This record gives sequence, C-alpha cells and structure tokens, in this order.
Amino acid sequence: MANWASAFNDPDMGVEQALADLEREKEKLREVSKIWGESTTTVRAKDNSFTMTFDGRGDLTDVSFKGSKYRSLPPAQLAHHIVEAVRQGRTEAMDKVGKVMGTSSTGIDFADVAAGKVDPMEMMNSLLGPMLEGLDDLGMSVPDSSDKENDKKSK
Repeated sequence: MANWASAFNDPDMGVEQALADLEREKEKLREVSKIWGESTTTVRAKDNSFTMTFDGRGDLTDVSFKGSKYRSLPPAQLAHHIVEAVRQGRTEAMDKVGKVMGTSSTGIDFADVAAGKVDPMEMMNSLLGPMLEGLDDLGMSVPDSSDKENDKKSK
C-alpha cells in the first residue's frame, strides 16, 4: 500500500488493502518455500569437464566431473571454470526465487536483496517511507535517527 494517509482516512479500505497485500506476499513466500525445498539447478562448465548442482537456495550440493579432461587443465584454468560455474549456478537458482518474488510495491527487487546489492538502510527507508509520509500528511511526525543523535549531544 503506497498511500498510508488515505488508509487512515478510510480505515476499512486500508485494512482490506493491507490484508490483500499480506495474502499476496504470503502466497509468494509459500512458492519460495517450495522452490527452496524442491528446486535444483544444474550448470555445466563451458568445456563440459564437470557439472555442478545447486539447491533452491543457491547452495552447491554436488560436483560431477565428466571423464578426465579436468585433470589436464592448468590449475588456474580449472579454478576459473569452477568459479564461473558457481556464479552461474547461484545466479540461476536465485533467479527462480526472484521470478516468484519480483519487485515489491516499494521498488525493492528480491534478486538484488539476495545478492547483497541493496543497502539495508535504503531498503528500510523504502519499506517504511510511505507509511511515515502518510503520518506527516496527517500532521503527525516521527523523529528520525538524526533527531535522536542531536538530543543525545545536547544533554
């Protein structure tokens, strides 16, 4: 819900909207739980020397070497193939979850959160910002953390 001020003006509509939003998010989380528990992703090295399997959370669960080609690779090249396959497998596994979760109404992309690309404070402001703005529209103010710091310094 993006407009919290209107929710305060029409509480019944606000509650209905909030419950509908909550149910949509719960359904997404049910699907994510299913992916985490049942999904696997398998990637093959570009040179076909091995495959890697990842669980629904993007954790490596199996490595299978094909033939003996990997033995003839220089260590640096084998290491490069391994790192590349791990990145690809984790990305593909997280993409499955990202497709279910998508981007929230606040603009937060789940894939970016899972990959650690979202600043936690930015995420918190994105989630709470619309509600706090709604309170401002109603003449209520919520002190921010800088107000608390200023109060501590003045004492």
